[in-house]
Amino acid sequence: MSNIVDPLVARISARVRTERERRRWTLAQLADASGVSQAMISRIERGESSPTAVVLGKLSAAFQLSIASLFTLAEETQDDDTTGVAGVERRADAAEWRDPATGYRRRQITGPQFPAEIAEIHLPAGARVPYPAAAFAFVRQVVWVLGGHLTFHDGDTVHELDEGDTVELGEPTERVFVNTTDTHCRYAIILARGTRP
Repeated sequence: MSNIVDPLVARISARVRTERERRRWTLAQLADASGVSQAMISRIERGESSPTAVVLGKLSAAFQLSIASLFTLAEETQDDDTTGVAGVERRADAAEWRDPATGYRRRQITGPQFPAEIAEIHLPAGARVPYPAAAFAFVRQVVWVLGGHLTFHDGDTVHELDEGDTVELGEPTERVFVNTTDTHCRYAIILARGTRP
């Protein structure tokens, strides 16, 4: 087994530790706030375990940060260039995070200086990724299906979305992204940044 740590996973690990320490929370306090075990949080912070999408959702909710912000904040630790100069990012060079539990893949499209957060998601056939309501606090968000079919649970409402369909999210509620088909689904998350708590 390789001991090489994915650079994006390492940055997420550092961000989780930084956010916990910034709040002066113990591992036990973060575990209570998030519902994630102390042992798992410790492994994530040490870079020994890649968090799943569900765990990231719970941690972001506890921190009152969007999932997209958690990824963007992780990227900020890598690139401190604040010149505001527009640049080209090649697909081959883009950092992509993969959920070890479902195979869900996420790539941030915009950088930390851009006024909106855009992420591209690949949801494998049969995958189901739930997020708590608090993961959607403090943000305005749109889901745009780019390919395939997405079954999107928005609280008690279920939307069946096909390529080109969009849904604008309202008040925070529990949400579940599900691919009930036998082919992958690709969608974008567009998020308007609010004031960070």
